[in-house]
Amino acid sequence: MKANKYKLEIAMANRCLNTGDLVNLTKMPRPTVNNVITGRSVRPATIGKIARALEIPVEDLIEKEV
Repeated sequence: MKANKYKLEIAMANRCLNTGDLVNLTKMPRPTVNNVITGRSVRPATIGKIARALEIPVEDLIEKEV
């Protein structure tokens, strides 16, 4: 599962968060958060934690697969 980078950046901007803030909110290692931000494939639970920290539904964050 991959996060849509553009949607993720918008969600972070809406909450005035940078990568360090997201690491602190999710309590995940920085490399894991960086994997999400750069669009690498991660486990669904990882994207779920990011979405929860950003207070948005997971559907608003994931890259739709065609």
